[in-house]
Amino acid sequence: MKKIISAVLATWMGAVLATSATAADLVLKFGHVGKPGSLFDLSANEFARIANAKLAGKAEVQVFGSSQLGKDKELLQKLKLGQKKEEEMKKIISAVLATWMGAVLATSATAADLVLKFGHVGKPGSLFDLSANEFAKIANAKLAGKAEVQVFGSSQLGKDKELLQKLKLGQIHFSLPSSVMSSVADEFGVFEMPYIIQNRDHMKRVQQGLGDTFQKAAESKGYHILAYWENGFRHITNNTRAINVPSDLQGIKLRTPKGAWRVKMFKLYGANPTPMSFSEVFTALQTGVIDGQENPYAQIASAKFQEVQKYLSITGHVYTPGYLLTSKSGFEKLPADVQSALREAATEAQAFVYSTAARLEGELLAVIKDAGVAVNTADKAAFIAASKPIYDDYASSVKGGSELIAKVQKAAN
Repeated sequence: MKKIISAVLATWMGAVLATSATAADLVLKFGHVGKPGSLFDLSANEFARIANAKLAGKAEVQVFGSSQLGKDKELLQKLKLGQKKEEEMKKIISAVLATWMGAVLATSATAADLVLKFGHVGKPGSLFDLSANEFAKIANAKLAGKAEVQVFGSSQLGKDKELLQKLKLGQIHFSLPSSVMSSVADEFGVFEMPYIIQNRDHMKRVQQGLGDTFQKAAESKGYHILAYWENGFRHITNNTRAINVPSDLQGIKLRTPKGAWRVKMFKLYGANPTPMSFSEVFTALQTGVIDGQENPYAQIASAKFQEVQKYLSITGHVYTPGYLLTSKSGFEKLPADVQSALREAATEAQAFVYSTAARLEGELLAVIKDAGVAVNTADKAAFIAASKPIYDDYASSVKGGSELIAKVQKAAN
């Protein structure tokens, strides 16, 4: 805390004190580099509040953050230009300072000691968004001020691969990847096999029976899975034609996630797969850079793809889990009681995720239909028949791939 106070004092010493032209109106400008909500920002505004109460109209402290009045060196230079201020004002400021320092200490003591950032790519109202916020609510109640989970959606902290990198660097604490995990470790590619997951109960059994396999794969790359959540069953939208059988995809430029197996699958079906970050898809559809995309209803509706797409074909070609992911080494450094609270919250949130996902499937299909999108149910048997080569490829090219496919399929019963 001494270091924090020293830093705050350094900024205060770099503040700009300037007076107005009239004797009855003395304006004291406080410049700092802190962003809204930062400790600098909160501290400076608390100082101003206390000072203005004591000044009682003799003068007014006005705060200008976010480098509005200059960066640190510029503020120091501006301070030198204003050093010949009235001695009376120096005494007033000195009197306020002791009270202000106490307020800073009190504020810091009551705030969460540890902020845990959770970054994801989901739009507001998406299943990712709802899931992450539910986890934060449960976790923060359990943490009781020891730490605070803060959620940043809509790719605010980066796209999927950037978030994975930031986990390793310790810049964030949680992310919610889905398909991209197939590019992290080969084992996750099994979920890219078309129609391999039948329903949510099947996925629960896979988690129970094979969870250690996927955890080991994640940890070998420096990550740790706290819980298995959901992205969902994926369906195809496009602006060219309704998709009934794989051959209907011939020549369609279709956005896919940046995972090798999804690209291979849609090439096999005859499409022209185009890997692209989720945050870029709406504009690409709107401008005709791509013809279509494939996602669960929750992602389609929350991203408003129904506004720029003509056809929705219910294929359910892939079920993609969502992984509540953290850094293995970073998580292990957290206090034991914080780790325990986060594990409990992650597990408890899973029931909410699955029930919400099931509810959204019906509600959001109606939203898409109401937007004027033509909806058809594709020939599932035709897609399954066309998918055998992708299974063969995975079985032959991934070590233990054949056995992993068999274990996942066995868990369906």
